[in-house]
Parts: sequence; C-alpha cells; structure tokens
Amino acid sequence: MLLTCDPNDKEGSSKLLEDLTTNANRVQNQILEEILIENSKTEYLRSFLNGNTDKVAFKKKVPMVEYEDIKHYIERIVNEAPAEILTSQTITELHTSSGTSGGQRKMMPVTAEDLEIKAFFSHLMSSVMKRSLDGLDEGKGMYLMFIKPEIVTPSGLIARPALTSYYKSRIFKRVCSGFTSPYETIMCLDTEQSMYCQLLCGLIQRDEVFHVGAYYASGFLQGIKFLENYWPELVSNIRTGNLSDWITDTSCRNAVMSILGRPNSELADLVEPMFKGKSWEGIVKRLWPRTKFVDSISTGSMAQYISILDFYSGGLPLVSKAYASSECYFGFNLNPLCKPSDISYTLLPYMAYFEFIPVDKNGEAEGLVGEAVDLVDVKPGKHYELVVTTFTGLYRYRVGDILMVTGFYNNAPQFRFLHRKNVILSIDMDKTNEEDLFNAVTKAKILVESLGCLVTDYTSFPNTTSIPGHYVLFWELKTMENEDLPDLEATIMEQCCNTVEDSLDYVYRRGRSKEKSIGPLEIRVVKYGTFDALMDLFVSQGSSVNQYKTPRCIKSDEALEILNARVVGNFFSKKVPTWELQT
Repeated sequence: MLLTCDPNDKEGSSKLLEDLTTNANRVQNQILEEILIENSKTEYLRSFLNGNTDKVAFKKKVPMVEYEDIKHYIERIVNEAPAEILTSQTITELHTSSGTSGGQRKMMPVTAEDLEIKAFFSHLMSSVMKRSLDGLDEGKGMYLMFIKPEIVTPSGLIARPALTSYYKSRIFKRVCSGFTSPYETIMCLDTEQSMYCQLLCGLIQRDEVFHVGAYYASGFLQGIKFLENYWPELVSNIRTGNLSDWITDTSCRNAVMSILGRPNSELADLVEPMFKGKSWEGIVKRLWPRTKFVDSISTGSMAQYISILDFYSGGLPLVSKAYASSECYFGFNLNPLCKPSDISYTLLPYMAYFEFIPVDKNGEAEGLVGEAVDLVDVKPGKHYELVVTTFTGLYRYRVGDILMVTGFYNNAPQFRFLHRKNVILSIDMDKTNEEDLFNAVTKAKILVESLGCLVTDYTSFPNTTSIPGHYVLFWELKTMENEDLPDLEATIMEQCCNTVEDSLDYVYRRGRSKEKSIGPLEIRVVKYGTFDALMDLFVSQGSSVNQYKTPRCIKSDEALEILNARVVGNFFSKKVPTWELQT
C-alpha cells in the first residue's frame, strides 16, 4: 500500500489527507493486515502466531514490549545477517536515537519501503504547511542542520541518526536549494565549522530569508548562543570578503566562498550595530527582517524554550510541524500557526498500526496493560501511552510517549504530546513527570525575570545522598541586557524554590510537609554556557546535534560532574509547602 504525494499538488494532497483521515479505521486495519501477512514468517512473529495473521490473535498473543525486550533481536541484526529476524523486508540501515529522552541509545531497523513511506509523509506535510504558511515557497529558510558520523556494524549495515540519513538522501538533495546553507556546509562533520558557515551564509542572504529554525528549539537557540560568541568574526568576514582561516574543511570552504564573494562593508555596517545593541531582544527579526516564523519543535521537553525563543525572535510565530521519532513518523500539526500551548498533532493512519494504553497523567496504566485501544477508539481529554507496529519489525512497541487526546480531524485523533513516560523525579512515593516539572519551573522563573534574567535551560536529579533525599534543579541564567550575571538575591532565589515546590503535586507536598520523607528543594545556578558543555558530552558519546534534547533528569555521573563543577550559587526552599489536597 505504497502511496505517493506531489507536494505541489494542493488539491491532490488535500484529497489524500481527507481520504486517509476519514477512513482511518479501514486504513489502520489494512496496514496491520499487510504487516502481518508480509512478516508472518519472521522469527519474531512466528514464535507467537505460528503463521496466523488474524488481528484478534495478534492482539491476544503478541506482547507489548519495550526496547529492552527486543534488544537481543536488534543485537543479532547488528552482528549477523539480518535475514527475517524481525522483518521480511531487506534492512538497508539502522537509525540511532539520541539516547537523551529515555536514557539509552537505541537502534531501529530501516528498509527501503520505510524510507518511501517517510518520504510520502514529508511530501504530504509539506503540502499542508504550504497551505498555512505564507512565504514557504517565496524565499529561503535559514535552517541549521548537522550530520553525525556513520558506523558500519559487523553485519555490514550503516548505523546513523535518522536526520543524518535524511540529509544524505536524494529527497533532501532535491529540496536543499530552498535553504541558505550550502549542502557542503551541512555535510561538514565538524559541528563548529558547520555552524559558523551556516550562520555566515544566512547573514549574507538575509534578504532572502522567510523563515528560520532548526529541528528542535534547543538547536536554534544553540545557533543564537553561537552568534553571541562569534559575531565580531562573522562581521569581519563579511566586511573583508575573506573566510576565517580555521575553516579548513575544503568542500565547506569552497561553498561558502562562492556565496561570500567580494567584500561587503555595507552589509557589515548594517548588521554590526544590531549585535552591539544593549539587548538582543528581537535580534532574529532585526537580522532577518522578512522572516515570518520560527520553524522548530517546541512541544514536550522543548516547551521550556518558548519564552526565550519569544525574547530572541521578537514574538514571531513558533511553528512545530511534525511529531516523529527514530521508531516511526506519527503525524503533523494541521494548524501550524497556533500558539505553542495549543499544538496538537493529527496522527496519520497510514504511517503504522497504532494502539493506545489508557494511562493517568503520570503514565501509569489504568487497568490491564494488555487492554490497548485502537486509533479510532480513543477518547478526548484522556491520556494514553503510544504503541506502534511497523513494517520494519516493531510489533506492539511501547514508544514511551504520553499523549492527551484533544479532538479529531475527521476520524483521525489529534494529540498533545505531554512527556516521556520514563523521565521523572522520585525520592519516596512521589513521581514528578516532565510536564509537571516544566510547569513548576515556568511559574518560578517569572521571579528571576524581575531581576532582568532569563532561565536559558534547566535540568534536575534526585539527590538521595542527603537524608532525606531532595530534588536538585540546575538553572542556567543570563541577563536580558547581555551583562555579567549579578549577585543573585537569596530571597528571590529561595522564593523560586518555594514556588517550584508549591507547584508540584499533592504526593510530593505531603512527603515534604507531613511525612518529611523529602528534603527542601535545591536550585543550583550554573555558569552561562554550562548546558553547551553538557551537550558536548552527550554528542561526544554518540548523540546527534540535530536530535539532542537536554535531559530533564540527569542519570549520568559524568553529566553531573560537569554541572556541579560550574555551580555559582546554591539556594534551598525555606518554606514548607502546604500538603492539603488542592481543588
């Protein structure tokens, strides 16, 4: 059931979307039937179904699994000929996850047909975006893109991040002319050289830029931080027409020089005062005046960057187009110009066979785990854990994402991504999920904004070395006026600790107040740039720059060492939160 889509055919694309979402149940059943028939002889499915391709038998006999449950099958694919272990299709490569969401890197099988399905998704999404976003075809995107080194497994398969695979594909090569970054700069494995050259090309072509961004909001903010450090050198390159000597990648250098061309003192004189301004508020609008939106995922763990993105972009719309992972592409945002808090993704029934485990807001199953419901049977307002079955050998695979149903588009449900199931803080009976931590930090950081500071990033860990154990939050701060961080008022920072605790749930507050099983919450302020060093650590361990997300709960001793070495202030909650149930 391979579908094709011409992203320039608005009428045809609209009809496809309507057909797939209106006939969601039929499409889902057809997808599952095709998966079971095609893969019935694989080692994995045969062990449960013995050749049976019936849906009822599938849901009764095939267990729901997590990565650890199928890891030994993946390792066999990595180390030996992967003949029909998980899928009957020929595995062409493996996609590696970043490892920062759930704490471990994963490898997912990929086939030629899977890449065609993802290409269809991208083309259909592109058509949807063109209907909603003026200027998508008129100018270029200043979009920051990076690749990671590939490895070849003992079985001869290439393993690489999904975005690296995409950027090296023929599909991307056909569309890369729509970006200010030359293809050679994206293919540069030296991230620093790549970032410098992409930003330089973006500045030179500033009048052609209609949208800016990066895959994740954090990635785009990395670009802003880079500008803060390198803008004098970038301006000098523009003024003289000479590229810095430390850009040594030959292909990258040649591509940039063809754009840099001659000395351009007029452009240098124009942008230099923008960088020298007292505040960088609205710097994106000033540098790229024709920009209509920021294109970056800002949902889930990325939502904490919304306020600082607003600060730098001058209030440009923040567009989160798609919901996808290394395991599967899921759906896209049919209302891309909505507020970030209103973003819902419409799951495309064609991408995989979807099931949903009813859960509470923390991701705990309600009832028996085996009682998963189909795509069309979810209920608005309810929370679910996402489960997928794909052509590439994932069967009833628990992605670990907790979603809330916000409504339906025709018969296809729309979901708000809430958080990853396994990213939580816990000391005793408390379980603080990513969404609750984000909401608490959002309320507290308003207090430091009154001091002229911004919380640029944060993470946490449960400190169980103290008695009782307590939550530790690491906050990276910067001033709005680009000045040195002032001495922080202890009373304000203690209020921040209090506000976080007051915002956490009843179980936490009871543990703090009545049962005294949790100690006072601590905020450790770290030097500006600390979270860059944290990212460098994870990237050095194999994470992709494109896919990197700041882990909201630190599990690595090396990461904790980096954070603790850069602490410039410690503050504790001085007030015990009330623990009565709030109504």
